Amino acid sequence: MTTRRAQLLCLLLLAAAPLTACGAEPNGSFDVQPGTPSPSCIEHQSQDPGAKYTGKENSDPRAVLEMMRFYTANGTRTYCDGKPPTDTDRRWTELYAELGGDRSRVSPPK
Repeated sequence: MTTRRAQLLCLLLLAAAPLTACGAEPNGSFDVQPGTPSPSCIEHQSQDPGAKYTGKENSDPRAVLEMMRFYTANGTRTYCDGKPPTDTDRRWTELYAELGGDRSRVSPPK
């Protein structure tokens, strides 16, 4: 590889890193409370649904099914802090319903 080509390649790589970081969205992962498989109460979600849940054919089927299973089993439980669902929690339960989940399996918004 010529010196000029190597320099151009280095510049492209350096320029690409900040561009991909700017366009990246937060992970948007669902917290299934893995330490408590059968919780008596549920924790609030800290992140909005990310692309692995909302990306349609690009979604991660395992992650989507894990979220669906969690809400089907635990969605009507109260939040551990006794507070109503947050906007983030509501986005997750709406996604659950949009993906075919039974609305009676999640607490109604308050």
